[in-house]
Formats: sequence, structure tokens, C-alpha cells
Amino acid sequence: VQLQASGGGLVQAGGSLRLSCAASGFSLDTYAIGWFRQAPGKEREGVSCILGSGVRAYYADSVKGRFTLSRDNAKNTVYLETNSLKPEDTAVYYCWTDTRVAYGCYPPGYEYWGQGTLVTVSS
Repeated sequence: VQLQASGGGLVQAGGSLRLSCAASGFSLDTYAIGWFRQAPGKEREGVSCILGSGVRAYYADSVKGRFTLSRDNAKNTVYLETNSLKPEDTAVYYCWTDTRVAYGCYPPGYEYWGQGTLVTVSS
């Protein structure tokens, strides 16, 4: 299982970024997949998740209405559209998946995650 996130960058508050996560070694429609973020000195925060067989994505309250998770099964790629960005969204964003039966979106297991992508939002 490999996950490679990209698309981060520096953006002004109110701006948008589209993060991508290319998955390999498994099919997206098999396991839960999602995004978490970690800001310096802070704990990991789950951002969004979708089950392998799911249609509906789940979101943290802090990003609900601003972020949208989508996936392209043909490309085996997951996207996180981030809009109306705020300085508090600044973090390294990681995509993750979990192949264990006991884990999905709730609770998330974070069994695998790849190299993250840094999102910096300036005020």
C-alpha cells in the first residue's frame, strides 16, 4: 500500500487548494480512505473520510461546508477540495487508509499514510 499526497502550497485566507492523493497497491473501493492533518505542536486531526463502498464522505466540524472529498476510482486517486481556507487550516495534510476489518471512518485506524503535503494559509 502506498499513498502519495500532493497539491499543497501557500495561499491567502479565503483561497482554495486542491489536494490529490495517488493510491497504489489497493483499489479505492476496497477500504476506507481519508485525510488527516497535523499542525506544528498539535495532535493529528481527522479531516475527512469515505468508506470503500461508500458514496457519502464524512467531515470534521472544523471543515464542514468548506472542504469536499472526492475520488476517481479509475485513476485510483482521492481529492480534497479545500475552499475558504483559514489560517487555522495551516498544517501538513496526509491521506490515509486502513485495511483492517475493525477500522473504517469511525473509528479511523490510520494504518497507512504517505508523505504529506504542506498547506500554509496566510492571514
